[in-house]
Amino acid sequence: MNGAVNKRIEGILVIRLSAVGDIVRTLPAVHALREGFPKAHISWVVEEKGRDILLHQPEVDEIILFHRKRWEKGILNPLACVKTIGEVYRFIKGIRNRHWDVALDFHGILKSGLISYLSGARERVGFARGFCKDCNYLFNNRRVRLRSQRLSRFERNLALIRSLGLDGGREAVEFHVSKEDIDYVDEFFQSQGLEMSGPLIAIHPATSPNTPYKRWPSARYGRLADRLVEELRASVLFTWGPGERSVVDEVRARMQKDSMVAPETHSLKQLGELFRRCSLYIGGDTGPMHIASLVKTPVVGIFGPTDPVVNAPYEGTPYVMVRKDIPCSPCRNYQCEKVECMNAVTTQDVFEAARSLLERTGSSRK
Repeated sequence: MNGAVNKRIEGILVIRLSAVGDIVRTLPAVHALREGFPKAHISWVVEEKGRDILLHQPEVDEIILFHRKRWEKGILNPLACVKTIGEVYRFIKGIRNRHWDVALDFHGILKSGLISYLSGARERVGFARGFCKDCNYLFNNRRVRLRSQRLSRFERNLALIRSLGLDGGREAVEFHVSKEDIDYVDEFFQSQGLEMSGPLIAIHPATSPNTPYKRWPSARYGRLADRLVEELRASVLFTWGPGERSVVDEVRARMQKDSMVAPETHSLKQLGELFRRCSLYIGGDTGPMHIASLVKTPVVGIFGPTDPVVNAPYEGTPYVMVRKDIPCSPCRNYQCEKVECMNAVTTQDVFEAARSLLERTGSSRK
């Protein structure tokens, strides 16, 4: 788009419905949008779980909730079906009546394509055939062909905004946290009475209940944590999310040394603030890993079945991905029970990665 067209862009609709890690990986692209169109009104359509990530982000003027789970239940419930249809109709009507100049579909599936099409936006930007799912490309009139299937999600998302003539996305992106969330984390550290001379290392051992194949064995996390304390004089902080506390307890039961357990976090922003205070983050390929990289905490990512190129942390933050070359990895066999790719990664592998990254970045507490 030329400069004259840029000036006419007043309303931008961003579509990335889920999941946590993917929403985080869309933020640099939306940051570039804000830099390119500082006066535009940017709205973001997202599912309920992702709303928390977008709160307080200055790039986003408005959060529009897509109540997928509630609507799916309502449609199947005869008593709630009519009410649900009414809610969906009002959602569509609300989107349709806004007269968007540009809709950007970062999700690339049927639902997001329908939202883009129904928005009536003059420019509906999405991925070209072969780079999206569910014939999503049919719903957009500006289709972006990527140079490769194996691009990091960050780079993939930046490709969409570059199709608008923008050349951003390399600037530092801030993960904005409210004062209340900062105070909550402050209170936790004050309650610990910590006086540390060594690094503070966050370990997030759990993964989503739907992705157990990405989880490194608890016994190895326990041995790793002991070595970090003993050999690097580190303090280890175990972080966790809803339904994940039992995984942390299992890891700590395998330890000989002392460690800390993070408080229950009531938002992903609080989790991000915990990571921000740490010298290093260690964990699998999860949403929290991408949050840690976005708050500029160096990351040691333990990878198995997932593609290390597609799922790389934010390149603006130092990171090391630990994985082994297994013939079947990366793969999409989500039912795999052997997970040889995860079991092949040793405690020594991750410890050496952590030590080298601390040496490269400095080990002082933030």
